[in-house]
Amino acid sequence: MTDQLRLMAVHAHPDDESSKGAATMAKYVSEGVDVLVVTCTGGERGSILNPKLQGDAYIEEHIHEVRKKEMDEAREILGVEQEWLGYVDSGLPEGDPLPPLPEGCFGLADVDEAAGRLVRSIRAFRPQVITTYDENGGYPHPDHIMTHKISVLAFEAATDKEKYPEDEFGPVWEPQKLYYNQGFNKQRTVALHEALLARGHESPYGDWLKRWAEADHKERELTTHIPCADFYEIRDKALLAHATQIDPDGGWFRVPMDIQREVWPTEEYELVKSRVDTSLPESDLFAGIRDNA
Repeated sequence: MTDQLRLMAVHAHPDDESSKGAATMAKYVSEGVDVLVVTCTGGERGSILNPKLQGDAYIEEHIHEVRKKEMDEAREILGVEQEWLGYVDSGLPEGDPLPPLPEGCFGLADVDEAAGRLVRSIRAFRPQVITTYDENGGYPHPDHIMTHKISVLAFEAATDKEKYPEDEFGPVWEPQKLYYNQGFNKQRTVALHEALLARGHESPYGDWLKRWAEADHKERELTTHIPCADFYEIRDKALLAHATQIDPDGGWFRVPMDIQREVWPTEEYELVKSRVDTSLPESDLFAGIRDNA
């Protein structure tokens, strides 16, 4: 263990880092923690979700370059380091039955090979803490589910010099804690929904709650609540940097900032693996680590 704290956030596409845990990362950057975002794909098959940019021929033809530029801007805003794992976006299959995934995409990658790329990044960066998605991917996008698979495998395999030899993948490193992002949780959604209605505002969450009720949505265990309301504006600015993916007039930005800070001033995580002693609930991803750093 060294004196420097390091956090690695593993995400599927450019923009995921700004919609999931961005305020947490900005908070830790402000405290001097080194933060690295690993982006598994280039987001090449992502739809243009901003109505103002739909139909732009240049963007459609150069979507890979555009999304890379957006990622560069978001990275600067958040103050994090960022690297690409080098895979091609799978796209979100739609239809009944679902069509097959495109050849060569991340969702069809060999899990051991993809985990090896992440092992190399873990050993080079040496994070004590890694965040990623749960087994459902947060939502069932094939790239999110694959991100989960390789992150869980790489967390363990970063110490395995037999499977991933040091001469090829770097000296072994033992990360201490693995978390799943759980920012889109029911408790938060209900609290904001009810606060908006009580103050006479419209809520963007009514349909969310209805879908969850119809699907018998089961809540995950929220073990860790990171106070980071002071960094919500940085989070939103980073998200807006992904201009092809975010409608600035959409639901992401319909909750007034003062209500967000008052009603739900934290981002949530689920601790799934820990090699250090910690007490739940936590308010720090580095709980149990700081005293030894």
